[in-house]
Amino acid sequence: MQTVAISETVKVGPGQPFLFIAGPCVLESEALAHQVAAAMQQVANRLGVGFVFKASFDKANRTSLDSFRGPGIDEGLAILAGIKQEFGVPVVADVHEVAQVEKAAAVLDVLQIPAFLCRQTDLLVAAAQSGRVVNLKKGQFLSPWDMAHAVAKVKAIAPERLLLTERGSCFGYNNLVVDMRALPVMRSLGCPVIYDATHSVQLPGGAGGSSGGQREFIPPLARAAVAAGVDGLFMEVHPNPARALCDGPNSMPLERVESLVRELLAIHRLVRREGESHDGH
Repeated sequence: MQTVAISETVKVGPGQPFLFIAGPCVLESEALAHQVAAAMQQVANRLGVGFVFKASFDKANRTSLDSFRGPGIDEGLAILAGIKQEFGVPVVADVHEVAQVEKAAAVLDVLQIPAFLCRQTDLLVAAAQSGRVVNLKKGQFLSPWDMAHAVAKVKAIAPERLLLTERGSCFGYNNLVVDMRALPVMRSLGCPVIYDATHSVQLPGGAGGSSGGQREFIPPLARAAVAAGVDGLFMEVHPNPARALCDGPNSMPLERVESLVRELLAIHRLVRREGESHDGH
């Protein structure tokens, strides 16, 4: 597996610091984005993890027509550019259409392909051609081994700029389940694997006109994923999830993030030591 360089200072893969991708689901305001970025950067610095700030400028796949989608691409990218400039951290956001890729790539360090769009060939090719790292989320409707085809579409153009993210699989109606076997399976495809700890506890459409969630299961599933050997964690965090404009029920309260990350890093260090010990034999 090759290391993926997200920026000059943030890399992910074998032998690299654990990667933490975190931020609010959507850009609710510039002030909120800066508040979360500042807090998360401090956590990352204290704990020695790689950090990428995430937030969407447009959530095109909301449940209801009336759901808040974000500020749009122009205002959103301006906010994300400000985050990069003030805090010196890489940034990532979703792209939903080929037409968004060029403009987004001028600001973003990572272009994220939403899970529902992971088979959209033209979008994957455009993202791969952008020169930016691509974070490809596994569709809820796909097996982990079927991601090999999506991986091949990106690797044909950008073999060293691809991350894979697990975010759960459909389990009946309005529910997701995480098969931890998916993590080593996707890692065997030659890409660093990220575990999305917050979307994995989402209840899609489970709140009627919006998605529900079970944030109480974020810590145990995150611990299990890190024990399974992932390279990083993706997490939506918010100072007040009850008032979040998107994905509040499955967002992690900002004040509780650092204690969880400390637990996860202890597990990660143990898993890495065990792996190195087995490699030595």
